[in-house]
Amino acid sequence: MRAFWFYLAYPLLYFISLLPFWMLYGLSDFFYVVLKLSGYRKKVVLTNLRKSFPSKSDLEIMQISNQYFKYLCDLILETIKTMTLSAEQAKKRCVFHNPQWLDKLYTDGKSIIVLMGHYGNWEWAGPSFSLNTKFQLVVIYRPLSNPYFENMTVKMRTRHGTKITAVNSTLRDMVANRKSITATAFVADQTATPENAYWTTFLNQDTAVFTGPEKLAKKFDYPVVYMNVKRIKRGYYEVFPELLFMQPKETNENEILETFTKRLEKEITLNPEIWLWSHRRWKHKRH
Repeated sequence: MRAFWFYLAYPLLYFISLLPFWMLYGLSDFFYVVLKLSGYRKKVVLTNLRKSFPSKSDLEIMQISNQYFKYLCDLILETIKTMTLSAEQAKKRCVFHNPQWLDKLYTDGKSIIVLMGHYGNWEWAGPSFSLNTKFQLVVIYRPLSNPYFENMTVKMRTRHGTKITAVNSTLRDMVANRKSITATAFVADQTATPENAYWTTFLNQDTAVFTGPEKLAKKFDYPVVYMNVKRIKRGYYEVFPELLFMQPKETNENEILETFTKRLEKEITLNPEIWLWSHRRWKHKRH
């Protein structure tokens, strides 16, 4: 049955990926109307926004919610577009700002840990990084349960040189690749299980944060880089790497996690509509 749904959906998805951008965003506008009428996760989004921004009025919250759902439709179709996105389009649509210090880290033979959030188009940020730096990018991800869609997703994410590693294999792969110069990337703002989390305040709420990225950064002493994805206008992004910690082993416990969380929070506060508000980020409570 899983194969049936995949082979039913794949031709449509591939056709969508071939659409010119003006038509892609026209389709996105249509999907936005459908999504709004369906009421998809409206309650989740509004609850998340109200708790995150208690000082904002109901009108402001509704405006952000509408902007978010409009952006979500763009993001979904842009992600489908990666099936056929050329290297030239990837560089043009997601401009990577490569500072001298990042080149120097590579020249010095230093691998890095990359931290980012579900903010802006994180899917396009991967090809942008791979096409504009010498690092071998390795993205840590959670495999899909459907093997057919999983295979499709893997091909999409690795088209321009990026490698991906299942989260359960992260440590093993990092040890195996220790002699290579890599950039191991974590989209690190997902919901963590309370038992193995660092608890902090994020967007005005008690939040469980994954400890894995900090533990690995300290274990290997890889410099920690925050990857900031800015949406310039519809269909165009710019990526700005920021060095957070040069020597992770010298940091205090949870300092890396706290710094990343606050840095992401700052960006979300500036442009809240391009973060993943429909995700149930705060489903766990601090014991």
